[in-house]
Amino acid sequence: MADTAPDAVTLLKEDHRAVEKLFKEYEDASGNAAKRKIAERIAGSLIVHTRIENEIFYPACEGKVEEADLKEAYVEHDAANVLIAEILASTKGDEFAEAKVKVLKEEIEHHVGEEERWLTGIFSQAKRHGVDMDALGAKLADAKTRYEAELEKDGPEVHLAALKKTKVAAA
Repeated sequence: MADTAPDAVTLLKEDHRAVEKLFKEYEDASGNAAKRKIAERIAGSLIVHTRIENEIFYPACEGKVEEADLKEAYVEHDAANVLIAEILASTKGDEFAEAKVKVLKEEIEHHVGEEERWLTGIFSQAKRHGVDMDALGAKLADAKTRYEAELEKDGPEVHLAALKKTKVAAA
């Protein structure tokens, strides 16, 4: 697996594009049941992505990326996780379900923009300051595969609980 893994930035950008596609599917879907299934897929994708960033990517960037940018990224993840938990816990009659998914999409778009921003984004800073993107990509790919399997087996709540152990939540 490590031999075929993309570098870290490529893998994370692929995740970003996949979630953008899911948000578009959600917007285009009709019917509560269809929207609910897509919202659950969005939640699962974001949970796995957030875990690999929080546990592997961001720690590898410490000392290489502006500390304020990393802190903001952790806080943005925590804010998104609150909405993800609410979306997953919502019942079929949740009148705010669509609004929650819309706000989550806006938060994710902002976060992705800050990570991918040319020259000053987290990805650019990390590359410019010598983070080994190939080795990191292999670690991210392995963890992503493992977390996706665990998510399928255990459900998203276990992984949301793990995300509550981030630096921000522990502070």
